[in-house]
Amino acid sequence: MTTPTTLDPTAYEQLLFERRDDGVLLVTINNPDRYNATDEVLHGELARVWREISKDPLTRVAVITGAGKAFSAGGDLGMVERMAGDHDRVSAMLTEMSDLVYNMIDCEKPIVSAINGVAVGAGVVVGLLADIAICAEDATIGDGHVKLGVAAGDHAAIIWPLLAGLAKSRYYLLTGEMLTGAEAERIGMVAKALPRDQVLDEALRVAHALGTGSQQSIRLTKRALNSWLRAAAPTFDQSAAYEMLTFMGPDVVEGAAALREKRPPRFPSARP
Repeated sequence: MTTPTTLDPTAYEQLLFERRDDGVLLVTINNPDRYNATDEVLHGELARVWREISKDPLTRVAVITGAGKAFSAGGDLGMVERMAGDHDRVSAMLTEMSDLVYNMIDCEKPIVSAINGVAVGAGVVVGLLADIAICAEDATIGDGHVKLGVAAGDHAAIIWPLLAGLAKSRYYLLTGEMLTGAEAERIGMVAKALPRDQVLDEALRVAHALGTGSQQSIRLTKRALNSWLRAAAPTFDQSAAYEMLTFMGPDVVEGAAALREKRPPRFPSARP
């Protein structure tokens, strides 16, 4: 008798799914023409897919990667502009960004990220909150919220200090500077950094080992380790609220305009 699945691939517009015989589900962020940038549709799909994967009896481990040259190149600028100053959109995003973080943490199945290129915004959320992150050495990853004029709230406060320590987290999150996959491995942000053409194969190799291993022991080990993240939940909730608060101010409007016009921002809060 065929085991029914609870995951309906046709319910997703920007995620592709490929099942493997070893219980591995390969999830591909699929909007390569826009470097898999996160708009409202993709953000919503990334928030809910982990709950469905957790319940799906056919999936023992998930691997997530990006189509084309990027993993996910940050938030869609149009989405940022639509959110700025819009209380209803900002409130909805606060709920959705919390779902994304907590659904990944609470997902029963292990998650492996194959960060094959640039990972910013929701891309770096998914890439770094995965239980095991495999990254291209030349990938560019980072959290540029402050350069947009909003507080770093997506995920950074809950996971960056645990991975890289407070000093490195302060540096990268306060400056908004990016780092390479090789540097991310050096400071402990990702498990491995490899040449780009080896990233997905290695992620699938690791996923095979997880998918064919002792399922209860692996899942309970994940649950125990993620207690560190649950302990940091109040810090995340605070940072998420701060990010949404700054979406209601004038700096994000200037930050988005500067990005669109390809010029340095002139933030109102930094003017004499």
